[in-house]
Amino acid sequence: MADPSSYRPRPGEIPDSPGVYRFRDEHRRVIYVGKAKSLRQRLANYFQDLANLHPRTRTMVTTAASVEWTVVSTEVEALQLEYSWIKEYDPRFNVKYRDDKSYPYLAVTMNEQFPRVQVMRGHKKKGVRYFGPYGHAWAIRDTVDLLLRVFPVRTCSAGVFKNAGRTGRPCLLGYIGKCSAPCVGRITPEEHGELAEEFCDFMAGRTGTYLRRLEKQMMEAAEEMEYERAARLRDDIEALKKAMEKNAVVLADATDADLIAVAEDELEAAVQIFHVRGGRVRGQRGWVTDKVEEVTTGALVEHALQQLYGEESGDAVPKEVLVPALPEPAVPVQEWLTGRRGANVSLRIPQRGDKKALMETVERNAQQALALHKTKRASDLTTRSRALEEIAEALDLDSAPLRIECYDISHLQGDDVVASMVVFEDGLQRKGEYRRFQIKGFAGQDDVRSMHEVISRRFRRYLAEKERTGEWADGEEAAADGEGVLADGDPLAGSLKDDDGRPRKFAYPPQLVVVDGGRPQVAAARRALDELGIDDIAVCGLAKRLEEVWLPAEDDPVVLPRTSEGLYLLQRVRDEAHRFAITYQRTKRAKRLRSGPLDDVPGLGESRKQALIKHFGSVKKLRSATIEQIQQVPGIGRKTAETIAAALARAAPAAPAVNTATGEIIDDEEPDTTGGSSGEPVSAGLPDERRGQER
Repeated sequence: MADPSSYRPRPGEIPDSPGVYRFRDEHRRVIYVGKAKSLRQRLANYFQDLANLHPRTRTMVTTAASVEWTVVSTEVEALQLEYSWIKEYDPRFNVKYRDDKSYPYLAVTMNEQFPRVQVMRGHKKKGVRYFGPYGHAWAIRDTVDLLLRVFPVRTCSAGVFKNAGRTGRPCLLGYIGKCSAPCVGRITPEEHGELAEEFCDFMAGRTGTYLRRLEKQMMEAAEEMEYERAARLRDDIEALKKAMEKNAVVLADATDADLIAVAEDELEAAVQIFHVRGGRVRGQRGWVTDKVEEVTTGALVEHALQQLYGEESGDAVPKEVLVPALPEPAVPVQEWLTGRRGANVSLRIPQRGDKKALMETVERNAQQALALHKTKRASDLTTRSRALEEIAEALDLDSAPLRIECYDISHLQGDDVVASMVVFEDGLQRKGEYRRFQIKGFAGQDDVRSMHEVISRRFRRYLAEKERTGEWADGEEAAADGEGVLADGDPLAGSLKDDDGRPRKFAYPPQLVVVDGGRPQVAAARRALDELGIDDIAVCGLAKRLEEVWLPAEDDPVVLPRTSEGLYLLQRVRDEAHRFAITYQRTKRAKRLRSGPLDDVPGLGESRKQALIKHFGSVKKLRSATIEQIQQVPGIGRKTAETIAAALARAAPAAPAVNTATGEIIDDEEPDTTGGSSGEPVSAGLPDERRGQER
C-alpha cells in the first residue's frame, strides 16, 4: 500500500486551470482518469487525511504511485479528453457500466439500390436509416413482420437476393406477399425505393397519412364490391394498428428525447434510458455500475451521457435529454452534446406534465433494475471473495490473489503444439488480456519442456518491460541468461506499447500462476521463474484426474474440499485455459490441413491461386500442365509459370484417397477450391482414434 504523500506534487506545481488528470499504479498502468475545472483544487482533495476520504477513494490513492495531468483550454475539451482516455485506458477505478452490450437497431439500408430492412448492431454506417435501439432483436422482428404486410420491403441477404435473381424464383416471402420481390423484377428499383421511404416514414411516427389512405382505399373497394381487396386492406390496417400499439404515444408533438434516470445506494448505481422518437418509446437500455469513488448523481449522469453519446453524432443525439440531476457544471456538457448533434440540445430536469410522469416511470425501472442486480450480485460477490480467500489460505499466500494467470499446453499427437494464457482478475475473466503461444524451442511432444518455455517467454517480457520503463534499480537484474530483452523477429516484440499507461501484453504481473497439470508441470513453471530471478509470484498446478492442487517442492498435493469455492474457481480458470488452448490448436491444424503446394510459391497470392485452380480444375491437372499451358492463365507470366511448375515438381503427390467402405480409389477430378494437393481431401473432423488423443 502506497503512501499518497510519497507522490504528492509540490506546492505550486499543479496549475489552477481546467484539465484532465491520471493516477497510475506502480506498474505505470492508469487506474483512474478524471477532469476538473481547477486541477489544483480537485487534486488537493485526494491528498488530505486518509481518514477523511471515501473508502473507495482511499483505496484508489493508496493503490496509485503517481499522478499526472494535462491542461486544456475549456471544460468542453476536458470532457472530450476524459472520455477518450477512459475508453483508451479502461481504468480500474473509474465508473464502468456493466452490461454495456451493443443494442440492436432496426436499420434500412437506403444506400443500396434495393434497400434492405434488417437488424443491425455496432457502429452506424453512412446512408443507413436507424430506428431504436431495442432491448431485444426479437422485438424488431415482430414489428417488421407486421409491417411487411403493408410495406413489403426486401429483407433477404445479398447472397439470397443474387441467387433469386439468377434462378428467376423469389424466396418464400415473395410468394406469400411479404416481399415485393425486386430480385425477379416484380417492382422497379424506383418503386422499391419509394416503398422503403414509406416504411421509414411510418417508423419515424408519420402514421396518420398511411392509415387514412388505406381506410379510403378500403371504402372505395367496398363500394365497388371488390370485397376480397377490401378485406385485404382491412387486414393491413389492423396490422399497422397492432404495430403502433407496440409503440404507444407517450409524449405529444412528436417529441424526440432521451430520458435518463438513476437509482443508487452507497455501493452501486443503476442507470435506465428510455429512447423516445416521434412521441413513442422506441427503445430502452440500462446499465449498472460500482461506485468506486464518492460520486454525486450529477456525476453519474455525466458518465452516462459520455457512455451514451461519446461515439454518436447527428440525429442519434436527440433534441432533448431529460435527466434527474444536472452535471456540475452543466454548460460544458450541454455544449458537448450540441457539438455531437450539430444543433442545439436541451439538457434539463423535467418539472411537470407528461415528461415528468414518464421520468417517474423510468426511475421506477431504474430502482427495479438495481434491486434485481443486487439480488443476483450479493451472492456472486460474496462467493468470489470467499473463493479468493480460500485459495490464499490453502496456498499460504500473504493476500488474496486478485490476478490469476493460468497456462495450458495443447497438441495433437505432438503436432501443432501451442499454449494458452488466460487471466482472471477479482475472480472474473479478463478476455482482453488472454494470450496464446506457439512452441518454438523444440519439436515434438513434451508438456514439461513446453510449459517451461512458455513461462520463460511470458516473464522475460515482463522483466523487459520493467527494465525498459526504469523500474529496475540496476538494469542488469532484468536479464536472465542474456534473455532480458526481446529477441529480434519475435512476433510479440512489436506489440509492446510505449510507456503511456496502455495495458501492454505482458507488463502486469499476476499474484498466482496456475498450470494445467501435476508435479512435473508445476516444477517446470517454478524453475522458469527461478531462472529469471522472480520469487514473488506463487505457482500451483491443478491435476485433472483427482482435482488435486500441487505446489512446488511439495511431495503431497493440497486437497481442497469438493464443495470449496476456491477449488471451483481454480477449475473454472483451468477449464478456460484448456478451452482457449484447444481452440487455437484446432485453428492451426485446420489452417495446416487447408494448405497445399501452391502456398509455397513465392509471390503467388490468393487471387492467382484461385485463378489457377479455376482454370485447370484441380492441383492434379495443374501439376501435369506445361509451362506454356500455365501461362495461359490471366496474370501468370513466364517466370511465375516456371516457379509454379518447379514448386509442384518438388511437392510429391500424396497417396490417393480411398473409400474405406468399398475399397475404391477416389480420383481427384473435382474442383479444388481449398488449395490442397491432389488426394488430400480436407475432412470436417478427425477419426475417433485420433480425436481421442487431442488435448
